[in-house]
Amino acid sequence: MALVLATACVAATPAVAQSKGQLSRLRAFASCAGLVGYAQRHFPQTRGVPEQGTPPLIEPAMPGTTPEATTVQKDAAAPAHSTTNVQEAGVDEPDVVKTDGTTLFTVAGETLYAVAASGPGTPRIAGSLALGRPGGDLLLHGTRLIVIQGAPEGSVITEVDVRDPTALKVSRTLTLDGQYVNARQNGASVRVVLSSTPRAYTVPAARERTTGWVPRSRFASNISGRRRARAIVACGSVRRPPSFSGLGMLSILTIDLDRGLWAVDADAVMTDAETVYGSRSHLYVATQRWIDPRTPAGELPSTSTLIHRFDVGDPARTAYEASGVVPGYLLNQFSLSQHDGDLRVASTSRPVWWQGAESVPSESFVTVLRRQGSALAPIGRVSGLGRGERIYSVRFIDEVGYVVTFRQVDPLYTIGLSDPTAPKVLGELKLLGYSAYLHPIASDLLLGVGQDATPERRTKGVQVSLFGVGDPAHPRLLAQHALGAASSSQVEFDSHAFLYWAPSKLVVLPVQVVAAGTGSSSPGFAGAIALKVERSGIAEVGRVAHDALNGSVPPIARSIVIGDRLLTLSDGGVLASALAGFGRLGWLAFPAPPVPEPVPTPR
Repeated sequence: MALVLATACVAATPAVAQSKGQLSRLRAFASCAGLVGYAQRHFPQTRGVPEQGTPPLIEPAMPGTTPEATTVQKDAAAPAHSTTNVQEAGVDEPDVVKTDGTTLFTVAGETLYAVAASGPGTPRIAGSLALGRPGGDLLLHGTRLIVIQGAPEGSVITEVDVRDPTALKVSRTLTLDGQYVNARQNGASVRVVLSSTPRAYTVPAARERTTGWVPRSRFASNISGRRRARAIVACGSVRRPPSFSGLGMLSILTIDLDRGLWAVDADAVMTDAETVYGSRSHLYVATQRWIDPRTPAGELPSTSTLIHRFDVGDPARTAYEASGVVPGYLLNQFSLSQHDGDLRVASTSRPVWWQGAESVPSESFVTVLRRQGSALAPIGRVSGLGRGERIYSVRFIDEVGYVVTFRQVDPLYTIGLSDPTAPKVLGELKLLGYSAYLHPIASDLLLGVGQDATPERRTKGVQVSLFGVGDPAHPRLLAQHALGAASSSQVEFDSHAFLYWAPSKLVVLPVQVVAAGTGSSSPGFAGAIALKVERSGIAEVGRVAHDALNGSVPPIARSIVIGDRLLTLSDGGVLASALAGFGRLGWLAFPAPPVPEPVPTPR
């Protein structure tokens, strides 16, 4: 594992500054005729292939996650409670569960449940609402809950009135062409990012019309009875990169929840959407550069990532500002971080297994981009991190960046960038395994959740590591705790599955352990493990598991603290445990979905 600490660059290196003009401002179409003409001219270039970006990696990248500490929420009506584990304080992220401290809102199957969870005893279902399709991401603002659901045929946003949890009501719905990518919430403002393929790819007749290239929406209000169908975005609000980047469309919908779902502003870029990051002032959407499908495998250009920046200062609209490019590809949203107006980006070049070529080893970069007019210009960069490896997790904290790379046995590097023209290695610490998730628990303490590994790169099971990072020149391993052979945790892939409750110095991880076999002394486990993390060490303090569902114990998806109780959530239901000692207080099983009636066989 290589953990790289980098102080933010404040000036441009000559080599980096030369590339600031690589990507100029996106250009808006003057009319629908201009948009349709552009699309028709470039359609043959795509060879009828709607997918954007570069070919997929032969070895898929394993996501890493590094959100900030869980917020401790307090208000007059609710006890202290945890909230969604997010990357940036003050910027909420959609998740499968939301709470106001008294009620849990979650989707199980095709049903939205409101669960009364703050009182003593067993949690109970206060109310429910059929959604008509399974799953969904949630965002909560006051008495309005937004449910965002994606499906192959499109996406649906549903506004639910939750002022009375016993009587949940659908207020409005918005059905959209395109795939839901992600969303961010700043106060009452929600920005939903969609990625759509033009209907013209599958409906040739649509190539002659504007509707064939611009995604559409269908709105319905149960309050006013109003219905409407129209384009998601006006042609004049669609922008395109100077270089052709495919005919897919990235759309950003701005919803002001103080006014309701009907209040929508939209912007669009004729490109793909892959990675979304939001700060308090800006929204960034990144995608790999489009490559002509006719390009031979041996002539593929170096991988690079385009990043588009949007201003979110106005709660009712989103305004495009600038675009930039960095080498390589991004791991996930935590590869991006804004600080003092600059954007820090961690990326990895094409890895050694790309298309079977092993002649050029991969390397990773940390690039600082600054807005200069309509460009996000690189003003500083460190390269050559983890040669022959790839990034497994990233975390930026103020002026320090942490980058974990892994392939075999590697040191933990600390890289100083106080002088952006002369980055240098400050220190190193050799470790086995890697951290796929990094979490700050104090100004000088960093927690890693990942996998222990052998010198031959074989993973052994979940390992939690505590690093002392008060002196970037001398990072130290303070403690490690293994959770068992053949174990895994959803935290390695999903930051929202992690809970850190600072008042108790408590970490709760969903964990699954594969049974070693018949007669083994290592039985399997599916549940959550609670750890107490202190500067002096890491100790397990409790375990919880849910009741069996259809003959097997369902894995725990989320853990939430409300008052003196730990609530854990799975597809089977909600379990309440005492925060002190983790004794079982009550189990709520979600109703089993109705079994569909068999279709009669024709005679």
